[in-house]
Amino acid sequence: MEKKLFFLEHGNTRFTKVFQIILGILCLIIALYWLIFNFQAFRTESRLWITIVFLILFGVWEILAGSGRTRKYISTEAGKIVLKQNSVFPPVELKPADLEKIELFPLSISFKMKSRSSIMFRFGLSYPEIIEPVKNEIVEFARLGNIPVEVKDEEL
Repeated sequence: MEKKLFFLEHGNTRFTKVFQIILGILCLIIALYWLIFNFQAFRTESRLWITIVFLILFGVWEILAGSGRTRKYISTEAGKIVLKQNSVFPPVELKPADLEKIELFPLSISFKMKSRSSIMFRFGLSYPEIIEPVKNEIVEFARLGNIPVEVKDEEL
């Protein structure tokens, strides 16, 4: 089974990526400037710290987003599934030996683990054309790994 990667959101254009990186660098430069030239004011104005921290975090976020590190995706290979469904947290790696069963819902996939509870992978509604190819790939992964698959309707 070859590696297949499915992005769960539309990619940005090259212009947008470059703009995000430049904006992030600018935010970090401004934060550093304020930190150096307003250092005496920090003793009396605690709100400046909030501004500095916000600029630093926003700058780092923009650089990461521009370089593609915050993209959400699902990847399948012969021996593992890699899930990154949150822009902030690192990806989760699932191996066939760790999976008890996989449940397919119309807008989500539940991975039941042997050692702990389940991991719910949710699709968004903004990119619905990716749902069926991902589900087909998960079914193929389960077939090769001898993992039971259940197709269920959403329960409210």
